[in-house]
Amino acid sequence: MSEFTVETMQGTCLPISIGGTYRQSGGAEIESFDPTTGQAWCRVSDCTTGEVDAAVAAANGAMRNPAWRDLTQSQRGLLMLKLAEILERNIDRIAEIEVKDNGKLLREMRALAQALPVGLRYFAGMADKIEGTTIPVNKPDMLNFTMREPLGVIGVIIPWNSPLYMMVRAIAPALACGNTIVVKPSEHASAGAIAFAEMFSEAGFPDGVFNVVTGYGHSAGNALISHPGIAKIDFTGGPATGRIIARNAAENLTPATLELGGKSPHVVCDDADLDAAANGVVAGIFAAAGQTCVAGSRCFVQESVYDEVLTRVIDKARAIRIGDPRRDDVQLGPLALWSQVEKVAEFVDSAKEQGARLVFGGGRPSGLGNGWYVEPTIFADVTNDMRIAREEIFGPVLSVLKFRDEEDLLEQANDSDFALASGIWTQNLNRALRFMRRIEAGMVWINTYRSPSVMSPVGGFKESGYGKHNGFAAIEEFSRIKTVVIDYSGAQQDAFVMRINK
Repeated sequence: MSEFTVETMQGTCLPISIGGTYRQSGGAEIESFDPTTGQAWCRVSDCTTGEVDAAVAAANGAMRNPAWRDLTQSQRGLLMLKLAEILERNIDRIAEIEVKDNGKLLREMRALAQALPVGLRYFAGMADKIEGTTIPVNKPDMLNFTMREPLGVIGVIIPWNSPLYMMVRAIAPALACGNTIVVKPSEHASAGAIAFAEMFSEAGFPDGVFNVVTGYGHSAGNALISHPGIAKIDFTGGPATGRIIARNAAENLTPATLELGGKSPHVVCDDADLDAAANGVVAGIFAAAGQTCVAGSRCFVQESVYDEVLTRVIDKARAIRIGDPRRDDVQLGPLALWSQVEKVAEFVDSAKEQGARLVFGGGRPSGLGNGWYVEPTIFADVTNDMRIAREEIFGPVLSVLKFRDEEDLLEQANDSDFALASGIWTQNLNRALRFMRRIEAGMVWINTYRSPSVMSPVGGFKESGYGKHNGFAAIEEFSRIKTVVIDYSGAQQDAFVMRINK
């Protein structure tokens, strides 16, 4: 193995991986920045259309290669188990690379890296349990059944906030189904995917099953999503890019799974355990510096406990330690991009102009050099028509809104273009179940928040996208149903009469 590490990647232009071989791209170079310093630490290439073509060709070649095509489902699962074993030995290395690329807490990136082999093993175990059905039909001497088969080459476009976590949740079920992969990571955080590719070769996957091309969305990404050799696109990112992908994929009738962000309602009722709820609210928005699709950015608090909950949340935010994400005592690292720092500042100004009350943070902390740090920020007296309550910020900014009763809550909470996640804190089971039924969201957490599982489907509605990751739902996303009909009667069929059920 070439053993990619932060040290070996430092200052270099990272290669791409096509057909099981690392190579230098012929495209222009893009600087990748360390958010803790604001300085470039490595470079990646903006792959050419020809290189994207080569990656797709390698993946299609692997689909036809008996070394992959003719593996039994159990053999595919064993390869995935081997990959999980190798990945488990490299958790610290992968976590350190990801922190260098996106600035998230080392503790969090290590936890996410530890989840990767778990996801691979889950879907490895599912590989030989992907079944069809036998269908009873009203025709004698006729056998009718279905089978699931792979789609082909999956184009996976991953974001910069949790690159490998988002990548593995797509590629694990795709591999279990027998597909091959071309990954295009964010140009801001490509190093982890490049390091990951070497593990495929070590695990014994045939060449071309897993490929990595790098570059901008408008160039390498566009070449990938428009490619006729792609059988499906899996994308995690923003709605604007999601629309572009959906349009381009539609030209080739290519299906897509799109997770496109959220503006998730996080609710505290008057009967909740208020300290637990306040902890949940803080974790729901300030963990990962708010750079997560499911961030609980709209906190709805019932009027009778509004002031008390707001005070508790402010107190907990005040205790957050900001600094170098590699330190164990730090709870909030920098934002991944300078553009995100500017975006947060713009939203803070907008919220003030529209009448929201800034009760904590709102600026940049001192004493942290040129790193891209932003204070945890809380606005009170927010109304649901304000820009800060309607648009995804992707930063550590919390909007706190009031609600009177359940009807008022649901009217406000559902008044959003997004519908990805939601959460409610209450001791009243009936209230929780009513909320669960009526909230427009793909996920509902009750007395917890930001608690995903590889076994549990993830995905949203409205502008949060469509399709699911995790659980058996992901197998359905990355396979197709084929219907088979066998006539074993031996009788001659009338050439001019369709054999219709009667």
